[in-house]
Amino acid sequence: MAKHNELGKLGEDLAVKHLIGLGYQILNRNWIYQKKELDVVALKDDFLVVVEVKSRSTDYFEHPADAITLSKIKLLVKATQAYVDLKEIKQEVRFDVVSVIKKGEKYVIEHIEDAFIAPVD
Repeated sequence: MAKHNELGKLGEDLAVKHLIGLGYQILNRNWIYQKKELDVVALKDDFLVVVEVKSRSTDYFEHPADAITLSKIKLLVKATQAYVDLKEIKQEVRFDVVSVIKKGEKYVIEHIEDAFIAPVD
């Protein structure tokens, strides 16, 4: 496995551990719809929470959360709508971002709740 794939897997594992510690109930990991993957789908406080996980070995050039562009958000929303429809979800949806950044031998986790709203086309 390539180093960036290993970091991505580790980042997702750390993000899930973080979310569980905050009381999130994990429903799915790596749920795929067409060309988009929902990293983590969870329940928390009567919300369906879709969590985008971004892992980086450094934040020197760009903070991981800044890598979530409008086009990526649109793909996330489309995949989330498919998930909601398929699973017949009734809860309100919220989008969170969890950034995992390697700092020396440690990993720093930053969690942004309600990070963005779905754009209206």
